[in-house]
Amino acid sequence: MNNEKKLKKPVASFIVLTNIIFLPLFCLVGLISMVGLPKWIFDVMLCVSAWSSTFAFAILFKKIYPRQSFIQFVKDQFKNKLKFSVIFMAMMIQAFIFLMILFIVSNTSEVDSILTVSSWGMLIYYFFNHLLSGPLGEEIGWRGFAQMELQKKHSPLKASIIIGFWWGMWHLPIWFTTGLVGIDLIKYILLFMIAIMSTKIVMTAFHNLNQNLIVPIIIHQFFNFFLGLINGKLIDLLMYNAIFYFVLAVLVIMINPKNVLYRKKETNVIHRKHSMI
Repeated sequence: MNNEKKLKKPVASFIVLTNIIFLPLFCLVGLISMVGLPKWIFDVMLCVSAWSSTFAFAILFKKIYPRQSFIQFVKDQFKNKLKFSVIFMAMMIQAFIFLMILFIVSNTSEVDSILTVSSWGMLIYYFFNHLLSGPLGEEIGWRGFAQMELQKKHSPLKASIIIGFWWGMWHLPIWFTTGLVGIDLIKYILLFMIAIMSTKIVMTAFHNLNQNLIVPIIIHQFFNFFLGLINGKLIDLLMYNAIFYFVLAVLVIMINPKNVLYRKKETNVIHRKHSMI
């Protein structure tokens, strides 16, 4: 009976429900902005809308894993010991990309301040605001469930491309709030998708090196945080990030450390046999 109650396409159902929940929440965020309510209300609702994937996964959980506990599932995503080398490498790579973009913008921009924040207090607020309204709300569903579920049938690289695409498309309503139109909007969308899908591949590689959801949360956080920290033209900043993260993704694919992104068919067969014992 339990098998009959399981969703036949759990990942597809998750993606659809995530968008169904997100759209009205995002519209409410827009309404709050239009009527001029206090900024803290806007920030809270923006944070709530970012958790739509977690809400969707929680709603569908018993139909996907009938015999499991949602709370235990979440705990299991963080139970493996963090590897300092993996965390350090991910953070250093992203810090390097940030400094390179900062250097480029500082030599091409005519703005008075190269950073968007002017005090330590604003920096701390900005950091935790991004953490709550992005990585913490998105990673349980998109990475902890969807990515790992697809990896049961596909290589991690193929699963990353699939989830990266739909994760990017989930942001579609946000694209039309940038104020960009015409060719600029098309450029923004293309660069956005390249950046987010490249970042997704990098996240998968590091996550598979250290099976703890903290890893993709950190990578996601610093991508968002660093992108919004530099004062420059939106399309230019997105272009720099898309280029650097695309190059990084290609390097990770080529190196494929410990076979974390793709394996030979024979390796998958052996792995499955061991899993059954």
